[in-house]
Amino acid sequence: MSETIRSVPREELTPALQESWDFVYRLTGQAAFIEKGAHAPELLDFTMTDFYGKIFYGGRVDEKLKHLARLRMSLGHGCRSCNLGNTQGASEAGYSEAELHAIEGDRSIFSAAEQAVLELADQFLMTNVHGHLEPDLYARLRAHFDDAQILELGTVMSYLGGLAKMLFVFDMAEKEETCPFVPRAKADESAMAIAAE
Repeated sequence: MSETIRSVPREELTPALQESWDFVYRLTGQAAFIEKGAHAPELLDFTMTDFYGKIFYGGRVDEKLKHLARLRMSLGHGCRSCNLGNTQGASEAGYSEAELHAIEGDRSIFSAAEQAVLELADQFLMTNVHGHLEPDLYARLRAHFDDAQILELGTVMSYLGGLAKMLFVFDMAEKEETCPFVPRAKADESAMAIAAE
């Protein structure tokens, strides 16, 4: 990862942020989000307390479904750091290895509610510039969720998508080889290297 916003070394973090650093590092093998986010600890607190504490792990919708949506989105975005943590989170929430592999494959293994959540997550992917809640998908969601719950799912997905974008823009996350979000300069370098071969 290149340096843009300066990373604050773990030893310079407050004890609370060191604890967050340890947690994120154990989960993903890197903690750039904490190291760079330490410049604005209130924003880290918003993510951890207000978003995760009150909405993701709280809220109206079963947390297990939010884990499924979060992993779907990180797989679609190609965020290696996110995929490591989100795979563990979805597994701990109760999803089997077969279900984890089916997220980007044959989704018939999932319940109707889970399939609808995955399809909604597909609409929120950054790569889906034409994402839209079509009446058919809304009807399938509405069979399992009320409008407040559907809005909560959308809020979770929009925050996660925006957070992923910030992680990519500020080089806070390691990308998979398949990640479609490569900075233009790096994409140009790769193209030039291929052309030179």
